[in-house]
Parts: sequence; structure tokens; C-alpha cells
Amino acid sequence: MNKIFKAILIFNFSLLSINSGNAQFTKQDSLRGSNGPGRDWWNVVVYKINVTPDFDTRSITGSNEITFKVAKQPKNGMMQIDLQQPLSIDNVFLDGNKISKISREGNVYWINFEKKKFNISGKGGMEQVYKLSIEYHGNPTVAKRPPWDGGWIFTKDAQGRPWMSVACQGLGASVWYPCKDYQGDEPDFGALVTMKVPDTLVAVSNGKLFSDNTDKNIRQEVWAITNPINNYNLIPYIGKYVNWKETYEGEKGKLDCDYWVLDYNLEKAKEQFKQVPMMLKAFEYWFGPYPFYEDGYKLIEAPHLGMEHQSAVAYGNGFKNGYRGRDLSGSAAGWGLKWDFIIVHESGHEWFANNITTIDIADMWVHEGFTNYSETLFTEYYYGKEAGSDYCIGTRKLITNDKPIIGPYGVNKEGSNDMYYKGGNMLHTIRHVINDDEKFRAILRGLNSKFYHSVVTTKQIENYMSEQSGKDLSKIFDQYLRTTMIPVLEFKFTGDNISYRWTNCVHGFNMPVKLDGIEDWLKATTEWKTVAATADILKDGLKIDRNFYITMKRVQ
Repeated sequence: MNKIFKAILIFNFSLLSINSGNAQFTKQDSLRGSNGPGRDWWNVVVYKINVTPDFDTRSITGSNEITFKVAKQPKNGMMQIDLQQPLSIDNVFLDGNKISKISREGNVYWINFEKKKFNISGKGGMEQVYKLSIEYHGNPTVAKRPPWDGGWIFTKDAQGRPWMSVACQGLGASVWYPCKDYQGDEPDFGALVTMKVPDTLVAVSNGKLFSDNTDKNIRQEVWAITNPINNYNLIPYIGKYVNWKETYEGEKGKLDCDYWVLDYNLEKAKEQFKQVPMMLKAFEYWFGPYPFYEDGYKLIEAPHLGMEHQSAVAYGNGFKNGYRGRDLSGSAAGWGLKWDFIIVHESGHEWFANNITTIDIADMWVHEGFTNYSETLFTEYYYGKEAGSDYCIGTRKLITNDKPIIGPYGVNKEGSNDMYYKGGNMLHTIRHVINDDEKFRAILRGLNSKFYHSVVTTKQIENYMSEQSGKDLSKIFDQYLRTTMIPVLEFKFTGDNISYRWTNCVHGFNMPVKLDGIEDWLKATTEWKTVAATADILKDGLKIDRNFYITMKRVQ
């Protein structure tokens, strides 16, 4: 009887655990992370954001005019607009007509158009657009530890003057302006960001300066972005900035490079930012043309470490090399100290995150894995292939294998932070499986051409790489992205023969690996294979090229 009771307790506890696991995501998570019925019927064309921050009260007032087109009639006449508490919407207008029926559900506002019939875009050759104007105000969430903890940043520079910005990747752009806070829908034709600040300050944003006017001690600066852009990339930078410029002769012609730093950091910034043309040269070689020539490239000093804000990269690395002065790879030669981590990494995101953007943040490895590997490619471009490998392999010690890299879909949830270092080492491994550096480079450039200014899924990226490499890479992606297992190459000796197989791996795992120092390959599967061992293997043992992210185990 006690055994039965114990079994019932175990069953009930297991059921509770399962239900608790499912309950970790709320309706708010689903509303935020999915393309639900309040979102799927309309597409953003342009954002026109207008914001006035008040440093003393830590508050903002503003508006966003959302130009949108309609793909189908809305379900129940409802539109979902995201704006995070404690900010609140004051008024909503559709093409100048006030909408009276709006309601709030947590961080979501429901705009009720009732029985209105919209013209479907493209139907009958029409491309009609609508304009939704939203006025809002409040005290936004303040970032406690930006950029990891997001929100508005109200701080002071070293001379005690106001310095403001926003960091909101993951948390979402709706922390500071009302929008369709969904990574799968970028404004097709960019955005306009207008900031009103005291005339003692300078306001910078993405794109290029459109206008700069001062009236009654208030400075209004308008920045225009012409390319599609992620919501979380639209950012204000407000402070005592000074500016200098240069022109980079790139693959698509002249690229305007614009630098903004606090006035007292001008001289050391001019020296440190000399790495920008170096970065552009290396990345245009590996990835193809910088994706936003029309909007230029900007590097802007920020009150946090850094972020990949499109055409307005945030910089806060203290004007020194490495990651806050240290080499993340721990390489003996100190490769990671020979360049500025934030300039290289955050700019690398212009290709992977900003040009190619994932629809769901569950697939964020596409952003972070490729950009992590851009650090290796930058190192290789200037210091050689072995230096790049040293750097990449050195970061393996930072991999935790705590959970899969790909997260759950539809709930605004990322996978493991291993998307950085494990993602980069997976790509390094795939590169060596392909065993053709020119083909690998063509794949990287092809990705940025094929998916130019696009939102994608991981499967699109995986399939493209398999197709272009001529190799089925699906099991490799499954292994490294969807499990926490590092494949183990088991081997054993029987006389002059060696037998080997893969274990700790997905079903059907069949990644070939190259022997160290020679062009011989083991085409291992999950079944034992036996071949005659070479004299070197019999003498020195089995050694696999270090560039493959695997482990090995000799068995009896």
C-alpha cells in the first residue's frame, strides 16, 4: 500500500512539474513573441517617432505615426500595439480620426476598429497605406545594468552633464515607444526619429541627420533611416557629443563614416576609431558590401558597453582593445587584445542581425553565432589563419552547454547564451567539414546577398548552407543547436586496426573529421567502422584536427 501511495505521489509531482514547465510562459509572452491575430493582418511600412525626454523627472512624452498596409481583414477588428508599463497611451488616431475604443492588457494595447473594412494592399493593383498616430507619455523602465538589463538610461557623464540613451534588445523597443514589437516585421521603408532636447545637448540616432533646428532653448534633431530596421535598433543618444567624419571607399562606393563621442574623449576616440576602416575592409571581404550604404555607418559613444544599433553602433569599451581590456579567448599570443572587441563584434552585427534578422528570437544564434565568428574572421584577416583558429578554439572554455542554443518559439524567449561561443565554434567546425575556404567565404557572402534586408528562420540559413556547400549539414546543426551534447568520437585498437564511431550524438550523426596534420579523413557514423591504422597512428595514437569541436574517448 505504501508503494502505491508513493507511486501516486511521484506521478502527481511529475505532473505538477510538467504543468509548471508549461506555465513558465504567460499569455503576455505569447502576445509579445508570436505573430498573433492582432498582428498578422498588417505590415509596418514606416515609423515616425517623436520623443521629448525630461532628465530631471526621468520621463518622456512622445508619439509614433505608424504607416502600415493591410494583408487581410483584421480578426474582430482588433490591432495589437505594444507599449510597456508604466508608459501609457493618451490618444490614437487613424488617418486623422480619433479611435475611442482602446483597451490595455498588460504591455499590450488593443485598438478596436470595430467593423471597419480596410483596403487590402495589392488587391486590384492598389498599394494603399494607412497612418496610425499614437500619443503617449510616462516614466519608462530605467535600465539597471545596461545593456544586459534594458530600458532608458538617465545618467551623467564624467563632468556631471545629462547623458541619455536606451538599450532594449530582448526587452523590446516597446519599453520606450509604441510599436509592433515583433522581430518578424520591420518597417519596409525605414523610420524618422525626432528628438527634442535642451539646446546644451546633442541628439543622435540611426541613419542620417535630416534637420537640426533650435527654438527657445529647445533643439530639435531629426534623423532619417531609409532601410528596413529592427525595432530594437532604433535608439536615441543624447549628450554633450562632438563629431568628426571620414569616407570609406568600399565595395559599393563611398561610405559615410560618422563618429560621435563626448567632447572630453575626442582625442583618444580619434585614435581608437582608426580600427573602423580596418573592420569594414575585413568584413566586406568576408561578408560582402556593408548593408546600409544609404544610411551610412556611425559609431557613437554610449553609457553602456555596446550594442549593434543599425547604422548607429553603440560604443562603450573605454577606448581600449580587447573586451574591457581582456582577451576573451585567453590565447597565448593575446589575439583578442590586438583589436577593440566592441568595434569588431557590434559592427559585425550589421551583417548578421541587422541585414539578416531572425523572425523569432529563439533563432538568435543566427545573430550571435555568426557575429561571434566574425571575431575569428577579423583576426584571421589581419594575423593569419592559425591566429584565427587560436582565438576561436580559445573561446571554447566559455561554453556551458546548459541548454540548447535554439529556444522555444512564439514566446519571446532566447536559447542558451552558448549561441555566441558554441555557435561560433559550430561554424568553425562546419567550415572545416566543407574544407574549402573560398566556398565557405562564398557562402557567407551569399547569405548576405540571398537574405539581403530580410527576416529569416534558422531552417532557411541551415538549408542554404547545406545547398551551397554540397553537403548535408542537417545533423551537425541538430547536434550543436538543438542538444547540449558534444559528440564523442570513440575509438579502439585491435592489432593493427582502428575502430571508431560517434556517440553522445543525435540519431544518424555522420560528421566526417580530419586527422591532425594530414589530409586523411575519418567518415564516422554511429556504427563501428574498422580500418587499418597507419604507422603514425599506431605510434602516436589517434589525433583529430583541433578545429573540430568534438571530444574523443579511447575504449577497450
